[in-house]
Amino acid sequence: MATKSENIFTVAHRVSQEDRVKANRHRGGILWFTGLSGAGKSTLAIDLERALFAERYQVYTLDGDNVRQGLSADLGFSPEDRAENIRRVGEVAALFAEAGFVVITAFISPYRADRERIRAAHPKYFNEIFINAPLEVCEARDSKGLYRRARAGELKEFTGVSAPYEPPLAPELELRTAEKPVQACVDELIAFVERRLSFEGGY
Repeated sequence: MATKSENIFTVAHRVSQEDRVKANRHRGGILWFTGLSGAGKSTLAIDLERALFAERYQVYTLDGDNVRQGLSADLGFSPEDRAENIRRVGEVAALFAEAGFVVITAFISPYRADRERIRAAHPKYFNEIFINAPLEVCEARDSKGLYRRARAGELKEFTGVSAPYEPPLAPELELRTAEKPVQACVDELIAFVERRLSFEGGY
C-alpha cells in the first residue's frame, strides 16, 4: 500500500534484533492461523500462547473478534473491508515480531491474495498455518451459532456459506483438527515453534 503521508523518516532502533534474540532466547515470528470459523483457530491460539508463555517465550495472540472491537472496529465483512482488516493485522503482527515476540494470529483470512501480501511484505517472519476442518464439521460445532444464522440469511457474506474461503496452497504447517485432539495439535505447534524460532536454530 502506498503511503499518503509526506515528510516521513525512518527512525533507527538502538536495540538490534540480534540482541532481542539473545535476550529472549528465541526469534520473533508470525504464526498466521487461517481456516473456517469453527475450525479451532482461537482455541489452538490461546492454548499455544499459554504453553509457550510457560516456557518463557515472549508471545501474544491477536484474535479476530478482539481486533474487530478496536483496531478494525470501523470495518465490516465486504471483500474490501476484509482485505483492509488483514492488512492492518499483518502490519501489527510484524511490529510484534520485530520486537522479538512470537505473535499468533487467529483470523479466517479467507482470501489467498491477502495472506500472500503479508508474506511478501514480511517474509522473514511469516508462517502460514492452515487450521483445516471440513465445513460440515465446523457447522456441527457452531459454538457461536454463526452458521445457523448464516443459513437463515441473517448474516451476509459469511465465509463458507455465502462468501468463499481459499485454502492455502503450500502452508508451513497444516493441522487437521477434525482428526486430532486439541493437545496433539498444540504439541505439534510447539514443536514447529521450537524448530523455526528457537535460539539454537540461528538468527
